[in-house]
Amino acid sequence: MVSLRSVRGVANLGIASALAMFLGACGSMSLPSFSSSPSAAPEPGVAPEMPASIRPDEIVGRWGLASFQNPADRARTEVAAKAQCKQPYVIGSGTTGGVIMHLADQATPQELRLKGSPSGKNYIGPPGPAGGEQDREIVSFDGRVLVTRFIDPDAATRYGNMVYVRCAPRA
Repeated sequence: MVSLRSVRGVANLGIASALAMFLGACGSMSLPSFSSSPSAAPEPGVAPEMPASIRPDEIVGRWGLASFQNPADRARTEVAAKAQCKQPYVIGSGTTGGVIMHLADQATPQELRLKGSPSGKNYIGPPGPAGGEQDREIVSFDGRVLVTRFIDPDAATRYGNMVYVRCAPRA
């Protein structure tokens, strides 16, 4: 004979199972919203990288390197960078169309991309959207002097404006 107690236990187990299946289905299906707030728009996809207005081959070469914090020190810093040509910083050509440079606080150089942006600014950094945390903005470039500044505020404070002065006349 089946007792009332065992029937209730089976019924409770059945209800719990049905509730678990219903809640599990909530994660895979969209239920209507009863709130008055509008639904959030889907996140846009990552935009493709824009080409920079500076080509990688324009910055490949040997450079004297120095940095400044105060814009009034730029001319003096360019002279100091030129003096570093006896121990140049070499920007190499990457195997996939980028340039070989160091990221902030990295001992080993790696291939970085030159990236453009809708605002017209150019950046150097790892693959990804322009202006990312590891990128550096190209503040100015005239073929002989390249000035960059890291996007990351901490790296920008520590490194300042990096001034690269070409060591030899362009070939």
